[in-house]
Amino acid sequence: MNASQNKLSPEEKKELFRILKNRFEKNMNRHSDLIWEKVKIKLDKSSEEKLWALNEMEETGGEPDVVEYDEQADEYIFFDCSAESPKDRRSICYDRDALESRKKHKPRNSAIDLAATLGIKILTEDQYRKLQKLGNFDLKTSSWVKTPDKIRRLGGAIFCDRRYNTVFTYHNGADSYYAARGFRGCLKV
Repeated sequence: MNASQNKLSPEEKKELFRILKNRFEKNMNRHSDLIWEKVKIKLDKSSEEKLWALNEMEETGGEPDVVEYDEQADEYIFFDCSAESPKDRRSICYDRDALESRKKHKPRNSAIDLAATLGIKILTEDQYRKLQKLGNFDLKTSSWVKTPDKIRRLGGAIFCDRRYNTVFTYHNGADSYYAARGFRGCLKV
């Protein structure tokens, strides 16, 4: 893929649509009131950057799927729906300030920076809880979520996971990182 142009080749676009259609059809519980043909029409009309971002979600292990249609904005909303936090987005701290504050053993990136590079937004806590109503996610991993400014100013960040059939929100220092913690993203098309 030519990442510098944020554009998919016709073959990459065809393969992405095939993957998204298969996932859509296998997981109708996530979008029972939506029709794939309408989603595809919207994808066909979307910008190259949006398609590139969806492909990046896929390439980093996110398994993006449609979870909602916003009628007012005329947008389909995609979340990362991989069973666990996307594999190629783990072992990262929360944001750039946290990354720069580490003196030793810096992670390779931060959740906020990587999300921006991919062209997506990190899930909010509310979006994460909405996702968890569609299935059981992060049973072995956890995911950073958008942290309120008042918590972040104090050096913290929040993350969520699902344990004991319950969705939990926790806190950590924003500069912490773990092999089992990544982040999930959202893209509106």
